[in-house]
Amino acid sequence: MRSSNPVFSRRGFSRDNGYAGFNTAPQAGYAQGAPYAQDGNPYAQNPYANNPYAQQDLQQGAPPQAPATTGRMTMDDVVMRSGMTLGTVAVGAILAWALLPVSTTSYGLAVGSAIIAFVLAMIQSFKRTPVPALILGYAAFEGVFLGVISEMYNSRWSGAPFQAVLGTLAVSAATLLVYKAGWIRVTARYARIGMAIAIAFVLVMAVNLLLVAFGVAENGGLRSFGPLGAIVGIIAILLGAFFLTLDFKQIEDGIAYGAPKNEAWLAAFGLTMTLVWIYVEMLRLVAIFSSND
Repeated sequence: MRSSNPVFSRRGFSRDNGYAGFNTAPQAGYAQGAPYAQDGNPYAQNPYANNPYAQQDLQQGAPPQAPATTGRMTMDDVVMRSGMTLGTVAVGAILAWALLPVSTTSYGLAVGSAIIAFVLAMIQSFKRTPVPALILGYAAFEGVFLGVISEMYNSRWSGAPFQAVLGTLAVSAATLLVYKAGWIRVTARYARIGMAIAIAFVLVMAVNLLLVAFGVAENGGLRSFGPLGAIVGIIAILLGAFFLTLDFKQIEDGIAYGAPKNEAWLAAFGLTMTLVWIYVEMLRLVAIFSSND
């Protein structure tokens, strides 16, 4: 299920050195020491050794558990790193809102911060191991960007950022609920189809941006503040929810398959990028609906 695109791979645990059951031999504990772990026994190895999603949905019983070793990622690690990363985003946004009044200068700083955040995210995406400094740096600059644009939206549509935060929390909670309830099964096919749609969406938005820049499309084109823009925004939010399901699945598999503890930073990185995506799209959607009141 691994994408060759470092952004759309969702920064999970599918590294070449093979944790979380990707591209790796069975971990000690699945077959070693088992009473039936003998040559010729088809059940002597972890059936998900090479791909944790392969036929997993067809199996009965609980998923395989991580071996009892130290230095492995836990849910507490993911929660703590995610809290640090999202907290850095929040602090950056609050400081930018408080210290940078709405102006052309602050808009320029927002664009510059967004570019720096993007560069840091790309550097981390191409690295084989997580670098906390890069991830927190990305979060800080992303926070500045969000703070400035949130203040700008609030100056025109009062309360829009607060509504966008509530909307982001609602989408995240609903996605987690349907995921934990088993209403959505994250399989390799599900991920491939979703990734294809996401890549197509990004390409269409890139073309739309070029058309707007050269004056071919007016009023933002597909990203206008009208019904078409609202439809595109809803699609973008649904894609954000799709990314969340991939994040949840890879965190779950990372814990189950004994990913190294520092991989929790990658889990936090992926969650933060997804939540930022949803928030920005929710902010635009709130503004569109407010404009039509």
